[in-house]
Amino acid sequence: MSRGRLILINFVGIVVILALVAGGVYYYFQQTNYVTTDNAKVAGDLHTIKAPAAGKVSGMNVEEGDEIKKGAEIAKIGAATSTQSIKAPADGTIIKKQMDNDQMAQPGQTIASEVNLSELYITANLKEDKLQDIEVGDDVDVTVDGDGGTVIEGKVEKIGYATNSIFSLMPKSNDDGNYTKVTQTVPVKISITNYSEQVLPGMNAEVKISKN
Repeated sequence: MSRGRLILINFVGIVVILALVAGGVYYYFQQTNYVTTDNAKVAGDLHTIKAPAAGKVSGMNVEEGDEIKKGAEIAKIGAATSTQSIKAPADGTIIKKQMDNDQMAQPGQTIASEVNLSELYITANLKEDKLQDIEVGDDVDVTVDGDGGTVIEGKVEKIGYATNSIFSLMPKSNDDGNYTKVTQTVPVKISITNYSEQVLPGMNAEVKISKN
């Protein structure tokens, strides 16, 4: 083997070793200083606008994407003996319109759904063994798939008081003795501020929480 080729091989080997060391240092730094997860979604307070009684819908004057104010009339329901007004329960944006004029509604049937898009937040599901590393007020970097080029600033606002499995419709029973330990997740609410109009409820997100 020529001397030049040997020097090249040694150089490449050194570069690979340095890259592995740098990667290891970076991984250690991230694990030491941050709690991360991609098990997170954009969320908002969802309000459903329902029919107060059975009757025909009329006066429906909103479309998906319309911003509305609390108390604004959305539509009317023509009941057997009277006409009742359907009003918005809160400020927000209509994200789903589920009925139109002249359709028959049943009591409690959803007419439309609204979310205040200026008050969105992130719900992140963290593994139970990571909760000891965070607290309310910790800084968070958020990346949303729908706006991947922007790092959104956030803060831990609330840490759940129970695991997600508690709210399962059919929680698993261990009465048969065949118990397998499974790491549980706990919902953490993260407030966000400088997000764009591209960020919408339900989008996937990744979060990086600075450890306390």
